[in-house]
Amino acid sequence: MPKAKKLTLAVLINAALISSTYASEQSEAKGFVEDANGSVLFRTGFLNRDKKDGLTNDTSSTAQTAIFDLQSGFTKGVVGFGVGLVGDASFKLGANNNTGNQMIPVDDRGFAYDHWARGGANVKARISNTTVTYGTQVSTLPVMASNQARLVPEYYTGVFIESNEIPNLNVVAGKFTKNQMSNQISTDKDVTGQGLDRAVVWGAKYKFNDQLNSSYYGLDVQDKLERHYANVNFTQRLKDKSTLTLDAMGYHTKWDKDALTDSHTTDDLANRKNSIWAVSVGYGKDVHNVMLSYQDNTGNTGYDYGYNADGLQSIYVPNSYLGDFNGNDEKSVGLQYNYNFKNHGLPGLNWTTAFVYGWDIDIAKITDRSKIIDQAEEHEFFNQVKYTVQTGALKDASLRVRYSYLRSSDTYNNVSGQYVSNVIGSTNEWRLFLDIPVKLF
Repeated sequence: MPKAKKLTLAVLINAALISSTYASEQSEAKGFVEDANGSVLFRTGFLNRDKKDGLTNDTSSTAQTAIFDLQSGFTKGVVGFGVGLVGDASFKLGANNNTGNQMIPVDDRGFAYDHWARGGANVKARISNTTVTYGTQVSTLPVMASNQARLVPEYYTGVFIESNEIPNLNVVAGKFTKNQMSNQISTDKDVTGQGLDRAVVWGAKYKFNDQLNSSYYGLDVQDKLERHYANVNFTQRLKDKSTLTLDAMGYHTKWDKDALTDSHTTDDLANRKNSIWAVSVGYGKDVHNVMLSYQDNTGNTGYDYGYNADGLQSIYVPNSYLGDFNGNDEKSVGLQYNYNFKNHGLPGLNWTTAFVYGWDIDIAKITDRSKIIDQAEEHEFFNQVKYTVQTGALKDASLRVRYSYLRSSDTYNNVSGQYVSNVIGSTNEWRLFLDIPVKLF
């Protein structure tokens, strides 16, 4: 019996044994129809990149979408069953002649689609506090996180188990066999245009108390990579009604010889690895919140996530804005400040600004990756304003405007095309997203 099926069976048997001892999610099931819920998110998205690296072209995309999520409730009984439907229907606004920023799918000639639709169905079963879902899903695990920073989400197809049998402990496991990128119409194409053979995920998060939380997750993409993630978060309330937050996290990734990476500084493709870790301290009082962070990469490869159907948002680090500061051997420091305008009669309006500086990035020539020829740097100035409607018919609708100023060394920009690099390149970027959620039932 395959390992994934054995794990599924074990979890279900364990849940069945203890389900009768105390009230559970399934024992309180209201019914297939009675507890159904459905929503549509109407999103208008604009993304413009003014490239300053001297190598790549500018991009600009504008489009409209409706992202739907329709979920039945669970049937009553010891084992509850349900179904779901997720997907999106979109159309471009304007010509969109300069695509390439993962907003809009393009045809074989490189032209943006006028309109497109994606999605799929899932079935689910629940016993006690354990749910098994099979079908099309959005993954939010740090080791394999679906891209949700563009017009529409990245989808995975497979089986996912989530269990909450022990108080304060959330345990997950899953196996996925298809990956659909945000800008892909095909149901099984990753960032390279290839499909996914198999990805296995597992992990847990535990809440010790109201102050201390921890988590661990793992990922194994067949013939591509193995990844581990850990996080500890501590929050302390102070006497002056302020809050101090301490956070520590880290990833470790090892790639197989057939995997794709850009930033490796070794010719031994079977020995590519990266560890990226970070610590941050945050202080919040009333409408103010400030965070100071340090981030570090070690190994012979940058943190080249998203290349191997491993999720284009699998970068849960503090110094990630437009740039991720995840270069080969890169160190970075970041300072972020957030201000809430509620004391000015504008509840729901927030401003976030940040500056990140990265240095000590290993640069090698593509023709000889084993020899470091330069130590590059990069820096980013980030600003975002977001307003969320608080009351009325448009409650929870939001408008988000952000701007990034990112600059990198010439060698890291790879102007000549001769150097090892995984950076987005020197760029001025604007993003504007209008989100209007509508609850259907």
